[in-house]
Amino acid sequence: MKILKRLLTPLVALIALSGSASAPAEPAAPVATAPAVQAHPALWKVSGHDTTIYLFGTIHLLPPGIDWLNGPLAYALDHSDTLMTELPDLPPGDIAAALLRHGTLPADKNLRRMMGEKERGQLEAALTALHLPLTLFDHNKAWVAAATLPILQLQKAGYNLESGAENALTKRATQLGKARGGLETADFQFGQFDVLSDVQQLEYLGSVLEALPQINAEIATMVGNWSRGDAPSLAAQLNADSDSPALAEALIFSRNRNWADWVESRMKQPGTVFIAVGAGHLGGNGSVQDVLAKHGVKAVRVQ
Repeated sequence: MKILKRLLTPLVALIALSGSASAPAEPAAPVATAPAVQAHPALWKVSGHDTTIYLFGTIHLLPPGIDWLNGPLAYALDHSDTLMTELPDLPPGDIAAALLRHGTLPADKNLRRMMGEKERGQLEAALTALHLPLTLFDHNKAWVAAATLPILQLQKAGYNLESGAENALTKRATQLGKARGGLETADFQFGQFDVLSDVQQLEYLGSVLEALPQINAEIATMVGNWSRGDAPSLAAQLNADSDSPALAEALIFSRNRNWADWVESRMKQPGTVFIAVGAGHLGGNGSVQDVLAKHGVKAVRVQ
């Protein structure tokens, strides 16, 4: 599994919840960004007789200062009737309750005691570097720590939900009075980890801890590819063959098939819909567009 696939499997629900939590005690370090030019991330369109559906791949956490909501992308959103994201707008309390249901260990278990000595030391070192208590994840399942640590490290480096693509799209759609909807629920997103055994979850956490030191450089490359609209490079970076087929199936491929089915069904109704989901779902084999193409539905790139 490549570094980014290890680090960036966190779901929107968890990122939204982390974004509402307290920031680390020390000020965030400034993030080095590309020169101040407009970015043009990739956008696709599926068209029918009286229906148009746009497909846009987002990055959930971005550094501030990137001007990307412009040109054909802004036009597509402005002329859509509905904005669909992975999740609808949800109160943080609802997300926290879903996490409690799906991410809490039984009372007789403790995450650090379940870990090997090496991995436990890596976890404690990562928490110390983030100025967080060593007990933070003791009562959580391993997948919660694995999915949360990259978010916390990126936040410390200056990436934030406020600058993320979903936040900007939602703000603009709200200002324009667009309808809002979600393709999934927080319970569904967190429940996808239930397919993993304790051993698989601990392996996932171990791979994240190994890869965590490289996240800043890797995310900078990913943001560059996304900003340039370099969909092939972004897909190659995000969707390399995984060493955890169960995780890839649960978090990527099964959801892509569900969303492609949603698009096909929605094409039977008139109107224009703008769909925004994580960029890793819109590139390479098994992507939403790939599934649609196998069903005879063509997605055409328009930016």
